[in-house]
Amino acid sequence: MENQDLVPFRVIVRETDLFLRAAVNLRDETRALVVKYRRALEDYIGQDPRFLTSLKPLPVPPDAHPIVKDMARAARKSGVGPMAAVAGAIAEAVGRELLSLSPEIIIENGGDIYLKSLKKRVIGIYAGGSPLTGKIGLEISGEDTPLGICTSSGTVGHSLSFGQADAVVVLAPSTALADAAATAIGNVVVMPEDINQGIKKAQKIRGLKGVVIIKDEYLGIWGDVTLCPTAAPGKL
Repeated sequence: MENQDLVPFRVIVRETDLFLRAAVNLRDETRALVVKYRRALEDYIGQDPRFLTSLKPLPVPPDAHPIVKDMARAARKSGVGPMAAVAGAIAEAVGRELLSLSPEIIIENGGDIYLKSLKKRVIGIYAGGSPLTGKIGLEISGEDTPLGICTSSGTVGHSLSFGQADAVVVLAPSTALADAAATAIGNVVVMPEDINQGIKKAQKIRGLKGVVIIKDEYLGIWGDVTLCPTAAPGKL
């Protein structure tokens, strides 16, 4: 990610690896928040181990921690297990609290982004071996944030996917929902001809702003999405 107007820093707590940009270095504050939300999730998983392993939505009690309910809600809307929303949920939960300390926050958590910006940003799309990698990006206006921008891939990284899409990028006001939906949509895209099926899947998930699906040299777009050329993958 490249820009000059925000301060970059990184926070790692066990499996959680965040790359952030903010008006000032908030490493200590971010670490404390990550520990808080991880503890809430770990405590709940201790009570209901299915939350960690289920590939289907699960009910949670009304008194569950807000991040648990956020993940469960996203999973229910998308038809996947609640942990499909974990990266997006943590990014957003941490980001929301940091907004009291910085008017702009960009948090990337394993390819899932929570973005609050005061100006236009361009986010490059990395799609592995696809020839479209590094050639296109998402143009996001400040007025459209806070926004979740989450990516699932069946060919890049170690996240579980039953599909073979090079990249499924989902935009939604809820970062947890964007994360879960990206997984759900990615699961149905194995071949380029499945892109239309992926678009139909996206249209059935309430609360999404838009989606970009890349498989090989093929591209599918639905919703409120503005694409633009970009010089390098990961540019922000």
